[in-house]
Amino acid sequence: MPVGGGSRAVSSRQVQGTGGSSAVSKCSAAARGYIQDRFLRLLAGRRRRRAPLIHRGYYIRARAVDHCVQDFLLKTQSLPRTQILSLGAGFDSLYFRLKDMGVLHHTVVYEVDFPDVACQKATLIKGVKELSALVGDTGGEGLGAIAFSGDDYKLLGVDLSELSELERTLEEAGLNNEIPTLFIAEVVLTYMETTRSDALVQWAAEHFPRACFLLYEQVQPQDPFGRVMQEHFRQLSTALRSLAPYPDCQAQRRRFLAKGWTECSVMDMNEFFACCIPEDEQQRVQTLEPFDEYEEWHLKCSHYFVLAASKGMEPSWTPLSHSVTVPCHAGPVGVAGSVPAAMCAGLSGVPGLRRYGHRCVLVKPNVIVTTGGFGEEDGQHCRVRNFHVLSRHAGRWEAVCVTQNVPDQRWGERLYHTVSRLSDTLALVVGGRTSPSSTGLGMLWLKFPKTWGASGPGDVAVELVNLQPAAAAAALRWRHSTTEITFKGEQYLFVYGGRSALEPVLGDWHFLQAPELSCTAISVEGPVPESRHSHSACSWEGGVLIAGGLGAAEQPLGSVFLLRELEHGFQWQTIETHPPLVPRYSHTAHVHEGKLLLVGGVWFHAPSVPGVTVINLMTGLCLNYVINVEHLEWPLMLHNHSSVFLPDEKELLVIGGGGNCFSFGTHLNPEPVLLSLSSILTSH
Repeated sequence: MPVGGGSRAVSSRQVQGTGGSSAVSKCSAAARGYIQDRFLRLLAGRRRRRAPLIHRGYYIRARAVDHCVQDFLLKTQSLPRTQILSLGAGFDSLYFRLKDMGVLHHTVVYEVDFPDVACQKATLIKGVKELSALVGDTGGEGLGAIAFSGDDYKLLGVDLSELSELERTLEEAGLNNEIPTLFIAEVVLTYMETTRSDALVQWAAEHFPRACFLLYEQVQPQDPFGRVMQEHFRQLSTALRSLAPYPDCQAQRRRFLAKGWTECSVMDMNEFFACCIPEDEQQRVQTLEPFDEYEEWHLKCSHYFVLAASKGMEPSWTPLSHSVTVPCHAGPVGVAGSVPAAMCAGLSGVPGLRRYGHRCVLVKPNVIVTTGGFGEEDGQHCRVRNFHVLSRHAGRWEAVCVTQNVPDQRWGERLYHTVSRLSDTLALVVGGRTSPSSTGLGMLWLKFPKTWGASGPGDVAVELVNLQPAAAAAALRWRHSTTEITFKGEQYLFVYGGRSALEPVLGDWHFLQAPELSCTAISVEGPVPESRHSHSACSWEGGVLIAGGLGAAEQPLGSVFLLRELEHGFQWQTIETHPPLVPRYSHTAHVHEGKLLLVGGVWFHAPSVPGVTVINLMTGLCLNYVINVEHLEWPLMLHNHSSVFLPDEKELLVIGGGGNCFSFGTHLNPEPVLLSLSSILTSH
């Protein structure tokens, strides 16, 4: 995995380190049953348990590579000779898996990496009987750059950026330009100077009349997740050099076609998972471990792609055709305009608001309470125990010091709960979780002092009161919604959807009569919406608007429903939008004068990220607006956030948001952001 430039020696060592880390992650994924590979533990060198999100990330990588390799072997099985050339192979186990499967009858595998890496791997193979036995008795030391040589396996130590040296060593090792050849580059070319990686891509096309090229690496550098990803690799001194000239999948496709390849198809990993992995396998992977990092999983998948290029192959090599009948990605998202974003005056550097998976509630027009989530507390990343209060005076929001006069365990350090304001002094907390295997945390009353907002900031106390489990079934969930509705003049809280420790997605609902919170049976007719979590819900005209969410197949939903009050109960109605709402989840929502505002979230339409969508509930017109972040110095991540609509100012105060960005670190939006919506609300 080479790089170029004046600091090549230092950078080369850093890039070599990425291969070792990758091997450990793949080994951990295999140990948990994501991939079947008994050789990884022999090659990884050390074992370390990785997080479920990392397991999923390396699963999809391994699955994409294997999918394409197996297709190449299948398409060429009748030919007398073929070869595979793995560029920057590191401690990959591909050869040993294929040899063990008995599919290398007429295929020779060549692996290339830095001389030090090739030497280490050769020593490892010779020292492990299970590995050396597969290579066969003829396996042994080569000469010069050939670190190991067997009948059907050659391990070469060459810097890929030195193309003439690479060509000479491959020829010496017996690579045959005239037979069908599969090139594999897993997160390799991006570390090279672009002129050198381009030259390698073009050299492969020009010198091999019948060839295929499999590429897996990063994409989408400029959105918030992409910026965190880039910074991570910069700090490791392993900058991703392909991202600037080839920022998206189509740019990579054009690159290969321009360098001499005649066919090229490409998918990001969300599309690959949906379109190339059978449904039963998707379900198997989704149930291997408790998992609740859907946003980060889908964002990771939108920032990696698999590309398959070929030339001279008969029949043509098309491993990325859609083998599963699912709706895959549509075209680009139409944009109607932009919404300005600015840091909220007076809240710069205020501690306590760097969190995600929390909830904010407007208790009074000038008081906002923030509860729970994962974030920063006392300089540590943890599940947040402390409450946070913002109080507005003379048009400025200021932080208020909050004390809780109850033990911490009552709160339970919960994430993905709901908080519903019932009066100036009372709010209800429903559900939430600690870990993804949590059984649910029940309900709590939050009691606030009557004097809030009457004077300037000062110490205040919040009282927590545990509730008896009269409505336990309604409360033992998270990523749900709790919405105030009215029926026959009575006030209710409508608890809908979410997920639990036993069910990955829920589609049930409960009517809690306020304030005694007894579950009430009320008739609901009409077609029942698909089960979902991480959706949005808003009160409107006595009923509830439900939008988006993540469905049972972990696919974003684009439906909008109205639970409308009838004389004898309620009725589900579909709200048709035009153009159709782009499926999304993990957004927030508000209603203002007959317009539904959807803020942020996650969707599958790279390279754009969701901004603010306005749906006219009278006409169904649906318009998307990007958020102009030029006045922010940091990436604004609008998922797992909370937002408060200020109707008089037509402003939206976004608090918190972010998440664990795969292996690139956790991003927490450092400060609240004000979105000015006056122009889009008056013009829509």
